[in-house]
Amino acid sequence: MSSIRVGMIGTGGIAHWHGRQLLELPEVEIRAIADPSEANRVRFTEAFGLGQAAQFANYEDMLGQAELDAVVLCSPHTMHYEQASAALARGLHVLIEKPMTCSSAEAERLIAQANEAGKVLQVSYQRHFQPEFLYIREAIARGEIGKLTSVTASLYQEWGQGTEGSWRQNPALSGGGFLMDSGSHIIDVLLWTTGLKPLEIKTSLSQRHTPVEIDSFTTIRFEGDVLAGLNLVGWSPCWHETYVFCGETGGIFYDNGKITLRRLREEPIVPELPPQTTNQDKSFIDAIAGRIPVQVTGEFALQVVRFSEAVYGAAGYVPIPAAGEVKS
Repeated sequence: MSSIRVGMIGTGGIAHWHGRQLLELPEVEIRAIADPSEANRVRFTEAFGLGQAAQFANYEDMLGQAELDAVVLCSPHTMHYEQASAALARGLHVLIEKPMTCSSAEAERLIAQANEAGKVLQVSYQRHFQPEFLYIREAIARGEIGKLTSVTASLYQEWGQGTEGSWRQNPALSGGGFLMDSGSHIIDVLLWTTGLKPLEIKTSLSQRHTPVEIDSFTTIRFEGDVLAGLNLVGWSPCWHETYVFCGETGGIFYDNGKITLRRLREEPIVPELPPQTTNQDKSFIDAIAGRIPVQVTGEFALQVVRFSEAVYGAAGYVPIPAAGEVKS
């Protein structure tokens, strides 16, 4: 394959991040874009000098008319299943922005469809490629802090204020609120770094007078008697992201990108981290080319979807079902 022809479904804010990373790769050509917003399409093509890329208001028209090898989905959450399924049916590889889908039934169907088609299905959880989180995951696995005993994961963001009036606060498009959106990244870290399965979940949440949940506080009992707290505060004056991983012989503290390893009555250790060498888009292209396995599989992302469902269920909160949701 001399070049990999990519189509973008959705060209809003996050698509610009993907566009930049894709166009850093000489083998990639963004051949077509689809977005019902002409303004979004114009901003995207002008930002990257893509005047020759075919533009479509409807993603189905793009899939039917453009010659593509892969698509990147940057659309509202409840559209992911339908769009990814249509792309896989056309024989295309698919990279999906988080969350993979808004229900586990949809995620399971996509995994089966991708496996049957023999196509790459990857979910865009970028922390899997960042040295800080790779260090945390590997340090826990090496036993640097002994057997894990507890985890606290917290994200504070001015999400409620910044998304007012947007599709992110429309449950028919978002499938949920802060937990379904930015919170999906924090759930990803919680599950991926520890490798543990949740056994019990209890949660409380508040919509803060909006159509979706904004703040949520969740306690989890994982296998191995590991306790965890997941705090997602979407009504905050700023972004602040923290994790604390405690084990029988030490702890790892993450605070807005800074990591410290602590042991009882010892001086703190600040690990030296290597530079980042890949990202969600480069790894997607490398997987298509057969150079590496898929780095964030549908099977893993399904765990995040199931966890999110369990949190909503524990609170008795039922977001509007996803468009095209598979009924069991």
